[in-house]
Amino acid sequence: MTGHSPEGETDTERRRRRAQFLRERTEAIELRDRVKPRRARAARMRQQMRMRTFRW
Repeated sequence: MTGHSPEGETDTERRRRRAQFLRERTEAIELRDRVKPRRARAARMRQQMRMRTFRW
């Protein structure tokens, strides 16, 4: 049973854990951006270029 939630875990618990993970991930990214502003700027530029070249 790969990729499925463990037995007994409700949908609410899974969503709560996911929300917590996403909050921590966002916080970590913001911290990294403050510590390494040049790297963060380069990452933003790459993201902008990706969005510009993306075909809808």
